[in-house]
Amino acid sequence: MKQQIQSVFRIPELRKRILYTLSILTVVRVGAHIPVPGVDTEVLGAVFRNFSNNLFGLYDLFAGGAFSRATLFALGIMPYISASIIIQLLGAVIPYFQKLQKEGEEGRKKITQLTRYGTLLIAGLQSFGIAQFLMSSQMSARIGNQILPVVPNPGIGFTLMIMLTMTTGTILMMWLGERITERGIGNGISLIIMIGILARLPNVVLSEIVLIREGVRGVFTEIVLLGLMVVIVGFVVLLTQGQRKIPVQYAKRVVGRKVYGGQATHIPLRVNTAGVMPIIFAQAIMFIPSTFSTFFPNSEFIQGIMRFFSVQSPVYWLFFGTLIVFFTYFYTAIAFNPVEVADNMKKYGGFIPGIRPGKKTSEFIDNILTKVTLPGSIFLAFIAVFPYVLMKVMNLTYDLASFFGGTSLLIIVGVSLDTLQQIESHLLMRHYDGFLKSGKMKGRRR
Repeated sequence: MKQQIQSVFRIPELRKRILYTLSILTVVRVGAHIPVPGVDTEVLGAVFRNFSNNLFGLYDLFAGGAFSRATLFALGIMPYISASIIIQLLGAVIPYFQKLQKEGEEGRKKITQLTRYGTLLIAGLQSFGIAQFLMSSQMSARIGNQILPVVPNPGIGFTLMIMLTMTTGTILMMWLGERITERGIGNGISLIIMIGILARLPNVVLSEIVLIREGVRGVFTEIVLLGLMVVIVGFVVLLTQGQRKIPVQYAKRVVGRKVYGGQATHIPLRVNTAGVMPIIFAQAIMFIPSTFSTFFPNSEFIQGIMRFFSVQSPVYWLFFGTLIVFFTYFYTAIAFNPVEVADNMKKYGGFIPGIRPGKKTSEFIDNILTKVTLPGSIFLAFIAVFPYVLMKVMNLTYDLASFFGGTSLLIIVGVSLDTLQQIESHLLMRHYDGFLKSGKMKGRRR
């Protein structure tokens, strides 16, 4: 491994890409600590201690803690992700977007342009909502003997300033992510999200060291937690890389004096085709009741209902796991179209041995995809619920438990594997060995 890492920095182009990526990520983290004007950050920090287990806490997770500090990058990259998801969903139902997806490079450029416009619109709406939220009556906290508001001078000027600064910050993050994709390593947007999640790790480690020194938690318990984390990460890697290969044969075609086809390949059906999206969708829906209840703190009826949707309630876990299984199938159906795959195979003379081309092929692929997705969705639900189980059984904090599963761990593992594959492809192109002795990383596209 040491030799492979040295090989990375021997290649000038690869070394420049890595250093460029690190410099951009440094800019992102600096921007996540620059507060917007007009906000009392001390009061805001005190208020957000009550918002860790609702939709605002989820948003703050993807923003790398910038949302709870009301910084320039408080919106994070989520408006861009939301716009991308909307465009992708529209591509499944609206013919215009379906046509763009099939037009190659020109179609991708148009989709990128529409995604940017959508990002601008969503960021503007969200920043307006944040401004109104910060000026609301419940955004105040007791500091000393006084109850102070988060926004000392609310008004239309503050709203416009928040909209301008936060929307600009989101557009800047989108541009930085695209620069990493073009001139750096891997998917820039995913790296920005991952680095925001990892930014919480040093504080978690320091908190655990303090607990050990104070005798609250023993060294043996920490070793058990570390071993458990290694096991969970291993299972997540298997879930991320696991796939079912369907063999495909291409018939020989004679065009002029040349013979085309006659080769054997396969269709890789991933166990977790949907990735982390089912957890994001399910978690957003499950946080809606708790977010809604924060606006009605004096209503006994709403607070009574909230007891069933708190993270300590088994009802919450049951609904959460069921929603993840549902959204896994839902998003897989959008991301992978068996009918389109079967039509493309038939068009180029491909067929699955023993299966007739056309409708029978699409039904065969859909049947296997359904069977493969079931264990993947169940394990995905288990990974998502596992942090809350640790919080209840071992009395862990939310920040620590989130690294044992859920959205955080899936994003970290997925992006890390993708980045390693990108680096390995550069090494293999220049006749260097990859990170493994075999020269190939399991699951790498061939």
